[in-house]
Amino acid sequence: MMNTPQQVKNPSSSLKSRFITRFLGALTKINAEDPISSPSPTRILQLYRRIKVASNKSMAYSVRSRRIWSRAMLSRFRSRRSAFSGRRSSVKTTNCTTINVTINENKTAKGGLDMQTDELRELVPGGEAMDVCNLLDETAHYIKCLTTQVQVMRKIVDFCHLSKKSSM
Repeated sequence: MMNTPQQVKNPSSSLKSRFITRFLGALTKINAEDPISSPSPTRILQLYRRIKVASNKSMAYSVRSRRIWSRAMLSRFRSRRSAFSGRRSSVKTTNCTTINVTINENKTAKGGLDMQTDELRELVPGGEAMDVCNLLDETAHYIKCLTTQVQVMRKIVDFCHLSKKSSM
């Protein structure tokens, strides 16, 4: 199968389009199930949580099981849905020979790096089980995906804001 020139220039465009399709479908489903009737603080918090989960699920499903963080996130969603999951996903590793890390002068090399790595492991889904090389690789990809989420959500808000202005 040949890649089109656009796919070669911007490989994230397919990720973005998969995310948009899934996320808009999830938003449509949320709105159809329970349209906003009363904007109470409790109701707004419930919608916020549902939208956040829909966004995270959409991104994890868009990435599929190609990344450790997405497999960890999908596993977390599946385990919430059912109490028992008979399937476990395998963890793929990246070949990594050397990592150059700049350490702040204020921190000791061992303690400072360990602290920073532990903090990063808490932020990246599935990070607890990764070595430093995979953790950095997965973190870079996870940040790219979070950036995509923010860009899409901003465009949705802008669109809604513009359509609201034009209806006034």
